[in-house]
Amino acid sequence: MRVRHPHCPDWGIGQVQSVVGDRVTINFENRGKVMIRADVIALIPVEPDAS
Repeated sequence: MRVRHPHCPDWGIGQVQSVVGDRVTINFENRGKVMIRADVIALIPVEPDAS
C-alpha cells in the first residue's frame, strides 16, 4: 500500500513495508524508512497512479 504522512508532505509517497499491531513501517521517497504508530497518525492512502 502507498501512503502519505498528513503532517509531513515533503516526505513524499511512502510504501508500507510491514504492520505489527498499531506499528506501521513505511519507506518514504524523501525520508527513508520510518516507524509510525497508526493509533496516533492517520496515514493518507494514495491511489496507485497518483504522484
